[in-house]
Amino acid sequence: MKNTPQSNGVPAQKPAMKQWGFLKAENSWTMFKVISEFVDGFERLNVIGPCVSIFGSARTKPDHPYYKAAVDIARLLTEEGWGVITGGGPGIMEAGNKGAYLYGGVSVGLNISLPFEQSHNEYIDNDKNLNHRYFFVRKVMFVKYAQAFVVLPGGFGTMDELFEVLTLVQTKRISQVPIILVGKSYWSGLISWIKEVMLEREKNINPDDLNLFHVVDEPDEVINIITEFYKEKGDIHPNLELE
Repeated sequence: MKNTPQSNGVPAQKPAMKQWGFLKAENSWTMFKVISEFVDGFERLNVIGPCVSIFGSARTKPDHPYYKAAVDIARLLTEEGWGVITGGGPGIMEAGNKGAYLYGGVSVGLNISLPFEQSHNEYIDNDKNLNHRYFFVRKVMFVKYAQAFVVLPGGFGTMDELFEVLTLVQTKRISQVPIILVGKSYWSGLISWIKEVMLEREKNINPDDLNLFHVVDEPDEVINIITEFYKEKGDIHPNLELE
């Protein structure tokens, strides 16, 4: 029998609520682990200077064109004076660190502890190799110190990072910065869905939101977009500054 409010406005009888099967008593102490991870990240990364975050799959092999593109992008960024931040693992992350490290640039790795252990790659500066327990702390580090975001093909984690940044820019939690998707053939289906479903059919975003990102194929295009953006903007400062 359906439990409905009575006609005189008296609330219906409360249903039996679900109960936790197990709850760790020390959960409230987790905040200190979170705080320590933020403090360690801020203290170690405050000195790295302006960087670009590179996102992409951990599964991309060194002989893949996207791996080679990520190395070239990181090399070109280094030549322009930018540091490189990646997730610190294999695949595209390794390629980004490799392009920075081998050409004398700042190479930052933000590794994450996973049930299936992800070891850091060998192209990260020793003092800039951070290990995280919490994805949300890691995301703050990705965003706070990056002046642009380069997104190569990847899986759910890459999509999560991409849409996190798009949301922060869309909601003006951070200032607009270049967000560049690399690989037109890879991103074409997603872009079509965003335009045709999210925008035109469901009206869930504004037309201007399509201007928040660029889609390119060549490493040179990535560098040109970032260079032109900061030629016009001028100032460079960290994101997510607390007041």
